[in-house]
Amino acid sequence: MDPSLNRISERIRSAAAQRRPLRIRGGGSKDFYAQSLQGELLDVSELRGIISYEPSELVVTVRAGTPLLELQAALQEKGQHLAFEPPCFGHDATGVSAATCGGMVAAGLAGPARASAGGVRDFVLGVTLFNGRAELLTFGGQVIKNVAGYDVSRLMVGALGTLGVLTEISLKVLPRAPAEATLQCAGLRQQQALDLLNRWGGQPLPLNASCWVVDDSTGPAREQLFVRLRGAAAAVEAACPRLLADMQSLGGDALRMDNALAASDWIACGEQTLPFFQAAAPELGLWRLSVPQTTPDLKLPFAQLIEWHGGLRWLWAPLSALAQLHQLAAQVGGSATLFRAPQAIGNQAPQRFSAMSPALSRIHQRLKQEFDPACIFNRGRFCAQW
Repeated sequence: MDPSLNRISERIRSAAAQRRPLRIRGGGSKDFYAQSLQGELLDVSELRGIISYEPSELVVTVRAGTPLLELQAALQEKGQHLAFEPPCFGHDATGVSAATCGGMVAAGLAGPARASAGGVRDFVLGVTLFNGRAELLTFGGQVIKNVAGYDVSRLMVGALGTLGVLTEISLKVLPRAPAEATLQCAGLRQQQALDLLNRWGGQPLPLNASCWVVDDSTGPAREQLFVRLRGAAAAVEAACPRLLADMQSLGGDALRMDNALAASDWIACGEQTLPFFQAAAPELGLWRLSVPQTTPDLKLPFAQLIEWHGGLRWLWAPLSALAQLHQLAAQVGGSATLFRAPQAIGNQAPQRFSAMSPALSRIHQRLKQEFDPACIFNRGRFCAQW
């Protein structure tokens, strides 16, 4: 075992013996995404580097502390990418993010292409991790056929580090699409946009991403729908006039955007640097509603941005709307998360994540007991109990 792993193992063993909580941290770019941050810092950023990369096999294995930007650059050289477009967040003044591959998996967050390409969980092939007993365990492998029985590696996606300390991750990667186009339409109301997206979703179209928002950054506020197409050149070119005609038939002012301009806008959407993601008042929090794509306009009196063909709805609302939003999301079969808490509250906001059902809660508790019996990993990050 190399010195870095030995150091982490000793820290875990000591913390477990004393039941002393540890806060796992790679780059810290997702520190805001937590119920609370507790425990001594366990820095895993030294676990970095691409262990193996086989472009012809569409598989890459990295150490968990590897900067996400480093991995993305290596993939780009070979014309490949992480199709789920993970956000980095936390860019400094030079545009560099400290986001790591381990944090990407632990947070389980995906970007604009999530609805069509799949999420982080769909691309994780295997992981190596330390459990709460300081045992170094390996699950999965480097091909999907290696998965047999319980797929524990994907269980780590979105667990926010509460089940173990990731050390290595194997991921499936994909070639970049040969063609891309972004269509913009002004003047479509939210329900009109949702109806269009749902209709298109049932057709053989190369839909890759969508975004509806009320944009007032360049003049009077106006509803805007953006749709990105990716795939074979023939499929993209055939779909563009058809989708433009559909938008124009509803009274929208539709056009095809310049690809370079559109690319920067999609990055800004995923990284939450669009004007929408700047809070209008310090007492407002950014809420993330995950709902079925067919959910209609929820008629909420808050500013909204809608992604994933209707499945992801961002909105700015005060903490006083907490109960209303959790209840509303549950009624339509979804969930609500206080993604970024108001400045005055920080990471101590109450019930940032939707409550789990009793049955699901029991499963989570049993998994926690099995992987981290002393409850030392990221205590309080996911819920107040552990």
